[in-house]
Amino acid sequence: MPQITVDYSAPLEYSFDRRGFALALHAEVVEIAAARIEACKTQFRRTEDTTVGADADGHAIVHITVGLLAGRTDETKARLAEAVLDLLRQHLKPAGGVALHASAEVRDLDPSYRKFES
Repeated sequence: MPQITVDYSAPLEYSFDRRGFALALHAEVVEIAAARIEACKTQFRRTEDTTVGADADGHAIVHITVGLLAGRTDETKARLAEAVLDLLRQHLKPAGGVALHASAEVRDLDPSYRKFES
């Protein structure tokens, strides 16, 4: 915990500072949601196909999901989601002519969540 997943469109491959984004995001999660820095984990998943509305070309999508153990207020989750999008603006510079659709969701992990480290 936190479990962070970033899905992003392939055209953003070279304009998205993913490592810088993850490191900055981990610091924000610690500050806003009282997580431990060593517990923050981020995975990036590049998606090859993106379609928005009736137009398949000229669009890119980034969606970030932050899963936290239950107990944070809705206000804390909303504040973290806004911070996620602010950081994305700093670490992503889409190529000209690409319309960016960005979103973030902060949610509680299911009570069945378990983990191990080795």
